Amino acid sequence: MRLHRLTLTAFGPFGTTQEVDFDALSSAGLFLLHGPTGAGKTSVLDAVCFGLYGAVPGARQSPGTSLRSDHAPADLPTEVRLELTVGGRRLEVTRRPAQPRPRKRGGGFTTEKAQSLLREYGAEKGWQALSRSHQEIGEEIGRLIGMSRDQFCQVVLLPQGDFARFLRADAEARGKLLGRLFDTRRFAAVEDHLAELRRRAEAQVRTGDEHILALAQRIAQAAGPAARESPLPEDRPGEPGLAEGVLQWAAVARGGAGERLDVARCALSAAEARNNAARHALDAERELARLQQRYAETRRRAAGLEERRLERDRCHEQLARARKADLVAPALELREEAERAHRAASAARERSRTELPPELADAGVEQLAGAERTLRSDLGALEAARRAERRSRQIDAERAGIERQSRADDELIQEAAHWLAGWDGIHRELRERIESAQEAATRAEQLAGRLDPARRRLDAARRRDALLVREGTAGDSLTAAREHALAAHETWLGLRERRLRDIAAELAAGLADGVACTVCGSADHPEPARPGDGHVDRATEEAALAAHRRAEQSRAEAERELGVLRERLAAARAEASGDLAEPEGQGAVQAAGRGTASVAELEAVVTALTREHAEAHRLAAGMHGAREALAAAEREHLGRLDARQQAERRAAARTSQREALEREQAALEAELVTARGASGSVAAHADLLERRVSLLADAADALRAEQSAAQRRKEADGTLADAAFRAGFDTPQAAASALVDGTAQRELQHRIDAWQAEAAAVADRLAEEDARAAAAHPPATPDAAQAAYDASGRLLRDSAATLAAAQERCTELGRLSRQTADEVRRMGPLRQEHERVARLAGLTAGTSADNERKMRLEAYVLAARLEQVAAAATARLQRMSSGRYTLVHSDARSGGRRAGLGLHVVDSWTGRERDTATLSGGETFFASLALALGLADVVTDEAGGVRLDTLFIDEGFGSLDEQTLDEVLDVLDSLRERDRSVGIVSHVADLRRRIPAQLEVVKERHGSAVRHRAAGMLSG
Repeated sequence: MRLHRLTLTAFGPFGTTQEVDFDALSSAGLFLLHGPTGAGKTSVLDAVCFGLYGAVPGARQSPGTSLRSDHAPADLPTEVRLELTVGGRRLEVTRRPAQPRPRKRGGGFTTEKAQSLLREYGAEKGWQALSRSHQEIGEEIGRLIGMSRDQFCQVVLLPQGDFARFLRADAEARGKLLGRLFDTRRFAAVEDHLAELRRRAEAQVRTGDEHILALAQRIAQAAGPAARESPLPEDRPGEPGLAEGVLQWAAVARGGAGERLDVARCALSAAEARNNAARHALDAERELARLQQRYAETRRRAAGLEERRLERDRCHEQLARARKADLVAPALELREEAERAHRAASAARERSRTELPPELADAGVEQLAGAERTLRSDLGALEAARRAERRSRQIDAERAGIERQSRADDELIQEAAHWLAGWDGIHRELRERIESAQEAATRAEQLAGRLDPARRRLDAARRRDALLVREGTAGDSLTAAREHALAAHETWLGLRERRLRDIAAELAAGLADGVACTVCGSADHPEPARPGDGHVDRATEEAALAAHRRAEQSRAEAERELGVLRERLAAARAEASGDLAEPEGQGAVQAAGRGTASVAELEAVVTALTREHAEAHRLAAGMHGAREALAAAEREHLGRLDARQQAERRAAARTSQREALEREQAALEAELVTARGASGSVAAHADLLERRVSLLADAADALRAEQSAAQRRKEADGTLADAAFRAGFDTPQAAASALVDGTAQRELQHRIDAWQAEAAAVADRLAEEDARAAAAHPPATPDAAQAAYDASGRLLRDSAATLAAAQERCTELGRLSRQTADEVRRMGPLRQEHERVARLAGLTAGTSADNERKMRLEAYVLAARLEQVAAAATARLQRMSSGRYTLVHSDARSGGRRAGLGLHVVDSWTGRERDTATLSGGETFFASLALALGLADVVTDEAGGVRLDTLFIDEGFGSLDEQTLDEVLDVLDSLRERDRSVGIVSHVADLRRRIPAQLEVVKERHGSAVRHRAAGMLSG
């Protein structure tokens, strides 16, 4: 990395724009950056760091601090522009921090966001912008330099005060600095990962042991008394012997439970025998008690039968009389029916008499029939009058219909006149609808012609935007391909140069004794050339050449692909920039017509055209409906004219029809006045006569029915008396009193049958021999036998429960023991894994006994880096100290602290090794300088070998004597051998005499300024 130019504007103490030409300063190899205290020497280095990383070093980036100069005008923005070469690329980084600026409107200030710009210089196209993204620029710069901001500030901007503190610091402080520089977080992550694995494995083992102990507790609970004979193991979860102790204890518990199971089986057999004997005794006592109770019950039933014998005889006699009365029952029913019919006929006769006129109340059947015939003759004479009355009602209906037709025709004429009055307006409106639909159809055709080109432009704009993205990606790919081709070309040239440099050794490899050399022609080869270190053979060179050609082919392919994309992009741009008239009311999309339209603008145009086309199409679609509406209106116009003429003709015809009906109704009314009599109408008079005829007919029928019912009652009385005498009853009333219905007869028969069945059953049971024999024995005692049986049953159940519990306990113990054994087997690999991980975690954490120096893994790696730094620093320290001092790394422990990051200095004058904290001020300076330069070399190699062509050393030279200062400057001057330039930041006056190339920072009232000095010449 080489710095070329730095431009500062309103940055730190610099109120105006200042420019630093590093190319002019670096031409001498060693240059001095000096100035009074507070002038801004360190601000120059801050600007370099800010330009690369967007932040200044260390505490100077603390919250609340501002990079903007207080001397700068309000309208001059703070800006840093840094031009450098890194990784073979010439870059320019421009950064502006977040800063206030005057508002464009009104007073006051507004905060402007931070801005960044990265450009690259090419021989063909000059400066080209690469990115404006803070993140992309930071990632690109970090990738090219290969160092973070902290590493850059420690390696390129060498802060001597930090390294002096590093020399005197303890192991923990050194570890923090080295860890930040060499990024050993991955090793710390390995430590944390192993520690986490150990915690997880330990938790798994502890969880498994807790599960085993839980199973042991369940075994103890299941074993019952057997578990109390031997206590549980006292090991805790995680201890090694826990699993084996639990398995042994479980085996003892299972043995005790098995012994108790055998005892329970013997006790159950004895209880079963006693229970069987008690059951047989109980069955015998129960049978004796049953027979004795059966015989006693039979005696009680026999006594009850004798008590109910009189009731049985009474029922038998009542049933016999009822069966004889059943022979008289039909005659009784016939007499009752005749009596009921006579009473009904008499009641009907009395009702009809109340409705007859008084002169006919006591009339006979013949007189009533004559009066009925007279009324029927009068009713027949009213039939002609009824026809006349019905015709009169028809005439009233016809006249009402004529009036309704007249009113309907009047309304039709008025409605037709009202509608025809507005016919001209309706006709004109429908014609206008047709004309509007025709115009909309024309408009829709025009919009359709504009919509297709607009859609094609929108598709082209979308392709253009997509091709722009692909062009950027292809450009990046081309840049990467060019860089890869250039690197491959340089690699090939380097290998070719190295091969040519050692070509003599390659030719010497083909020499043979006695064969002439192809170069000198001699057959003697006394001293053939030997291949040197890093010799390149022909195969390696050809492989590099093939890689170079493949890279060139990839670059050409990337260029062709980019060319094709650009051609397609140009075509898409041309298609997207065609002229397009704006839709009505869319003046906001003027850019669409100028060829610079975005996809959003073209989408707005297409949307507007689509909406207008749809609206025009909708209006045009109404043309057919408008024409049909016009035709329907014309048909309705003709129909209404015809309907009005028809109504006028019907009104003239109704006048003559109304007069004829009035004449016919007057003649009928004269005839009906005579026929109605005192009634309101002929129909009412006829109804009155019909009711009178009906009353006379009903009265005659009721009188005839009463006479017939009296005759039937007299005949029934004779039949009943004869039937009662034949059945053996003195009177019909006696037969009626003995009559019983079927249900009562069945009940009497059932009671008789029940008595006889009970008598037969008692006789059978009295004949049983076993019952009589049981009655001769003493009374049975089943309760005592039941008590003995219950006692033996309880003993049996207790024995069975004891056996079941013992069996269940043994089964549960076996199951739990198997689960415990399975869990112990499952935990075996976990225990082994835990032991392995715990051993590794303790080793990397420095707590294991195997780690003799108690060094953590990260400290071990940093110790190796520190050893490299000490070796690189010693090469320069010996020159600065005239060969006296050597820096060595020490991994010895001090006190109770861990070892690994000790740093000692070996004094060749005394031969003793001592701590770096014992060095004097000047010795500390050049030791820290050597350490800084050595650290820069190691970090550079760590960062991928990126060349650091520009270094800065900040302060510390004032503590050196003249001789030591010369030696230090000789060492710094020797850095030019590696094409480096070193800038010394100091205000020591003697350095101004010794270093001709200078950058002076001048402190002024209106802000600091920089001046370049070279060999006595001054430039501002």
